[in-house]
Amino acid sequence: MGRLLGVCSIVILILATAILALYIRSPIEPIVFDPPKSGSLTGEFAANERLAGLAIYLQNRGTGPEDIVKGPDGYFYTGYQDGRIVRFTVSEGRVVEGSIRAFVNTGGRPLGMQFDGAGNLIVADAFKGLLSVSPSGEISTLVDYADDSTLRFIDDVDVAGDGTIWFSDASGRFGLHDYIYDIVEASATGRLLSYTPASGQTKVHLSGLYFANGVALGPEDSWVLVNETGASRVTRLWLKGPKAGVKDTFIDGLPGMPDNITFNGVDTFWLAMPALRSSEMDALASYPFIRKLLGGLPPSLLVPKSQLGFALGLDLNGKVTFNLQSHSGIYHTVTSVNEYDGYIWLGSLAMPSVAALPLPVTQ
Repeated sequence: MGRLLGVCSIVILILATAILALYIRSPIEPIVFDPPKSGSLTGEFAANERLAGLAIYLQNRGTGPEDIVKGPDGYFYTGYQDGRIVRFTVSEGRVVEGSIRAFVNTGGRPLGMQFDGAGNLIVADAFKGLLSVSPSGEISTLVDYADDSTLRFIDDVDVAGDGTIWFSDASGRFGLHDYIYDIVEASATGRLLSYTPASGQTKVHLSGLYFANGVALGPEDSWVLVNETGASRVTRLWLKGPKAGVKDTFIDGLPGMPDNITFNGVDTFWLAMPALRSSEMDALASYPFIRKLLGGLPPSLLVPKSQLGFALGLDLNGKVTFNLQSHSGIYHTVTSVNEYDGYIWLGSLAMPSVAALPLPVTQ
C-alpha cells in the first residue's frame, strides 16, 4: 500500500509539474466566449465534390501562394512564404508554360494583394507592413510596423476607386507564426483600417474583431466587408448613404473559418474557407483555464489539419449562390478565391501550387 501511494504521489507530482510548465509557457490570456452558431455541411453547405475537376499549376514553385491577382498589365501575380512574388501569363484558364517570372521579393511574407488605379501592386505583408510595388518592381512601405506599435499582423487588402486602401490587422496580440493563439485566446483584438495615400493617414474603422482577415469593397464602394475568422462570419461596414458608419452582419453561421474574400465586380463575393470550425475548441469556450494550458503547446500542434477544399460564392445580400468543395485533398486549405475571365483561381497557405476551375453554374 505504501509503495502504491508513493507511485501515485510521483505521478501527481509529474502531472502538476507538466501543468505548471504549460501554464507558465502559455502566452495567451483566454476569456470565456460564446461560440458562434456554426452551420454543418448540410443544406446550402452540403458536402460535394464540385472542386474535384480543378487544374493545378505552378507545381512546386514555392510554398503557400496565399492570394492571386490579375494586374492591368495582363499578368497574374502570387506571393510565397519566402517573400517572393512571381508573375505569369494565362491563356484560356491555363498558365502558359515558360511564362513564370520572378517579380520582387519583399523580404517578408506577402499575403493579400490588390492593384491600385496607378498599376501599383498593394501588398499586405505579414512581416513588413503595407507595401506598394511599382510596375518596375520598386517597393515602398506605406504603413510600417516600426512606426505604429498597435499594428501586429496586416493580413488582407482592397483598394477603393478613390485610391483609399482598406486593410485588416488580424490580431493585436499575435503575428503570423503564432496566429493560432489568437483563435484559442478569443480576445477579439482584430481591426479594419484604411490608408489614404494622398495624406499618408491611417485610420481605424472597426475594432474588437475576432481575427480580422479578408477585406473586400462592395458595389460602388458603398460598403466594405471584413472576415472574422474566429467568429465564422463576415461583417459589413457601410461607407455611403443613410447607413454610413453602421456595422452589420453580412453572413454568419458559416461551417468553416473564412480567410480571404474578393468581389468579382458584378454580383458575387468569393469566400475562401481553409478549415471547418473546431468543435473541440468551441466546447472549451467556457473553460479558459484549459485553453490557457493549450497555449503552452507549440502553435503547430494547435493548427487544425485539413484536407478539405472549400469555397463559397455569395450574392450582394450575403446569400450562398455557389458551394464548391472537395474532400479528396486534391487542393485544400484554400485561402483565396479570385474570378477572372470565366475562371476562378484558388490560392492556399499550405499547397505548393495554385489551382483554377471554369466558373461553375450557379447551384
